Amino acid sequence: MSVFSRLRSFAIATLLGLSVASCGYNTIPTLDENAKAKWAEVQAQYQRRADLIPNLVATVQGYAKQEKDVLTQVAEARAKATQIKVDASSLTDPDKIKQFQDAQAQLSGALGRLLAVSEAYPDLKSNANFLALQSQLEGTENRINVARRDYIGAARDFNLALRTFPTVLWAKTFFSSEKPLAEFTASDAAQGAPQVKF
Repeated sequence: MSVFSRLRSFAIATLLGLSVASCGYNTIPTLDENAKAKWAEVQAQYQRRADLIPNLVATVQGYAKQEKDVLTQVAEARAKATQIKVDASSLTDPDKIKQFQDAQAQLSGALGRLLAVSEAYPDLKSNANFLALQSQLEGTENRINVARRDYIGAARDFNLALRTFPTVLWAKTFFSSEKPLAEFTASDAAQGAPQVKF
């Protein structure tokens, strides 16, 4: 084989490699992995919140023994929320995402009631442990919102790549088994304007 033939083969291989790299073949797997990583962050933040709850409940319980119903609701909501698992393989199932989201919303509501109970106990509101846990919980809620926003963006990018040119060509041929990822949706309660009563 002559030097010219080798150079020509090398040039053709290089051009083919560049054309495949620039045409979007790698876009779909890259966006899929990015969305899965963002979902893992969502799960990590929800787990962080679930880990804070027993300490918060124990602290409130010491001050507000008569609020047993609220404490029980929080414990039950936490148990339900931690039972529903959505791993990366379930991200294309909107029903599974909705179950997860509903359980987390129920837990958020129970936590809201727990924190409202604390208003009736001035000693509890000034307890250093309670204040620290409340601050950590607020920070975690912010992290959850950021993680959810990031996942929604990553899922949107992935879903868009499955439907737009040129990546739709790869989606219909080599990645035909890929399904759109489910996104979080606003809860029914968030759809309407809040009612303010004076």
